Amino acid sequence: MSKKIVVPGEMISSERKKLGGNVYVANGKIYSKVLGISDEAGDTANVVALEGKYNAFVGDAVIGVVNRVVFAGFGININSFAESFIPRSAMREDLKEGDIIMAKIEYVNEMREADLEFPRKLFGGEIIDMTPVRTPRLIGKNGSMLDLLKRGTGCEIVIGKNGRVWARGGNTELLKKVVKFIDKNSYKSNLTNAIEGFFGIKALAMDSAAARPDEGRFNSRDSRTSGKETPLAPQIEMTEEIISQEVSADEEADEVKGSVSKKDDEEAN
Repeated sequence: MSKKIVVPGEMISSERKKLGGNVYVANGKIYSKVLGISDEAGDTANVVALEGKYNAFVGDAVIGVVNRVVFAGFGININSFAESFIPRSAMREDLKEGDIIMAKIEYVNEMREADLEFPRKLFGGEIIDMTPVRTPRLIGKNGSMLDLLKRGTGCEIVIGKNGRVWARGGNTELLKKVVKFIDKNSYKSNLTNAIEGFFGIKALAMDSAAARPDEGRFNSRDSRTSGKETPLAPQIEMTEEIISQEVSADEEADEVKGSVSKKDDEEAN
């Protein structure tokens, strides 16, 4: 059976198969638990969830992880619905499983499978995950937020539109906490101001007078003219204690979700 997009409750197979992820059994048939892409590989029924995954678009810069090495090239996980592939001839360096690369989306087919171009290996460092659709807030208008993160943590940072941040050097633990905070609060206004207050530094002046219309501007009486700091937006005033509390709460919630999901799978089996 070929791959297809399925909705929660849609039948995947009436045959007796091993249960993969995001499926359940009812009346001897296998159904999908989530919106996703069905994948019946051999004797296993599986659904790859679309929620939370990266939806590839041509021209996007992405960060991938090598998860398969074959004679012809390398299978790359880009946090999408399907694996991407890089021919061995496209890489200057040899790659092994677990290596991190940066590339550009060259082509996307009707099943959202993406071809990559201009791949290059990222040496060392680690990956920080976030919600893919929220990565623009991590970059900011004209790169203002990215500049703050680099100067505030001392890290080398590369942001992929697929919800992955590569970081090396500096205070990566602090960066993880701030990225998680931005991810959770991305819908709020004046986010750049809050990060400026947390790090105690200002975003670099932009070329245009309307540099950051969506993230709040300094008023005409900011520290550059009056010696006074611009107050933080009260709804996102941020301290290290708030960041730590929110991160800890999220981690506890993830543990509970993981336990419930494991229990559901065991009952289904």
